[in-house]
Amino acid sequence: MRFHGPEKAGQERTGLMNKQGELSVAGPLIIIADDDAAVRSSLQFSLEVEGFAVRTYAAGTELLNDADLFHAGCLVIDQNMPGMNGLDLLAQLRAREVAAPAILITSYPSAALRERAAKAGVAIVEKPFLGTTLVDRIRDLSSHRNGARPN
Repeated sequence: MRFHGPEKAGQERTGLMNKQGELSVAGPLIIIADDDAAVRSSLQFSLEVEGFAVRTYAAGTELLNDADLFHAGCLVIDQNMPGMNGLDLLAQLRAREVAAPAILITSYPSAALRERAAKAGVAIVEKPFLGTTLVDRIRDLSSHRNGARPN
């Protein structure tokens, strides 16, 4: 049985239910922050199909209000969100010692943005997502976080 539902306002967590009706996380927890509901929904669906547990947020401030971010396998953060851009959000998360690897998602990144992301140690995956580029990058980063060796 599949579990899907909000835990807190603006936040969702998914996974598989075991026979006892308890939530069993399907894979590394992937945190998605994107103000576009369609992007959040499609990313959540595609990542769940790939076996990941997913938590989504519509704004950086919602993400910052979650005290349980230390178990994330990977952060997927939109650069262009109202109120706070992705790199600024990531800087605040790092200041709070959230060390999960991160991917910045955006369309048409400028040279200056690429340079800032490189200095912050953040990969950029461009929208629209083609093939398995994003999933492959998430797998690579989350497996490194969990101590696995790259393929």
